[in-house]
Amino acid sequence: MMIRSELVQKLCSDFPDLTQREVENVVASLFDSITDQLAKGGRVELRGFGAFSTRQRDARTGRNPRTGEAVEVDAKRVPYFKPGKEMRERLNLGEVTAE
Repeated sequence: MMIRSELVQKLCSDFPDLTQREVENVVASLFDSITDQLAKGGRVELRGFGAFSTRQRDARTGRNPRTGEAVEVDAKRVPYFKPGKEMRERLNLGEVTAE
């Protein structure tokens, strides 16, 4: 697992000519841009990495896990990520298929 601060540290070590504040601003701008585009109902595609989009979830009746009481859950949009072909290939390089 990698958290945001670890990503910033990794980028700082990869690009020593940039200050930590500059890297933090770049990372924040990237995440903000993706979020803003998704909020508008758009899609963000990063070639070789994947595509971010949203999916519609219908309203439904849920359950409160503490009390078991039925609860109405409103319809909503949720973020969705589909990995690109290059990412899937890199993730599966080490897998050996058993025959």
